[in-house]
Amino acid sequence: MRPAWQVDLGRRWTEPHRCHHDIEHLREVLTALEVLAVDGLVFNARVTRRAAWFHDAVYDVYRDDNEEASADLARHLIRGTTGERIAAVVMTTKTHQPGDDPEAVALCDADLAVLGSGRQRYARYCQEIRNEYAHVPERQFRSRRTETLTTLLEHEHLFASPQGRSRWEAAARRNVDAEIRQLVPLNSV
Repeated sequence: MRPAWQVDLGRRWTEPHRCHHDIEHLREVLTALEVLAVDGLVFNARVTRRAAWFHDAVYDVYRDDNEEASADLARHLIRGTTGERIAAVVMTTKTHQPGDDPEAVALCDADLAVLGSGRQRYARYCQEIRNEYAHVPERQFRSRRTETLTTLLEHEHLFASPQGRSRWEAAARRNVDAEIRQLVPLNSV
């Protein structure tokens, strides 16, 4: 029997408004955590897996406090120091700047692993993100998305761990760069 928090979160991850931040994304994050562990990244798997379940538990494109709300949900559903620890890890996904926290490093890298996926999966990811923001006019979406991706590429590393960089960095940079080149011709919209 699954714990009550997992049942609650299972419902949240399958909400109809989710196009990318859905159960498939959760599965991919959990799989990426396993890959990072096999590659030698050391982190508390129990805490990090639970943080993965909570990291996008509250997801609404009209809000700018999804991470805070998801962290609060973790504190509410998992009491005590474990809930606080999970909430702290969840909060690092707001900026993907985990510092030297091993669980946060693992979760942030796993959350961004889709950037380093194969060409077809990345194309589907781009469409899923666009679908989540279908209410945003095309020109505005392209401008904001280009700005977000350009800022991302300005970081020395997209992934916090050596394992994440080794496994996904090169492909992620290629994918993001290619997406920017597709988005930039704003005049074509």
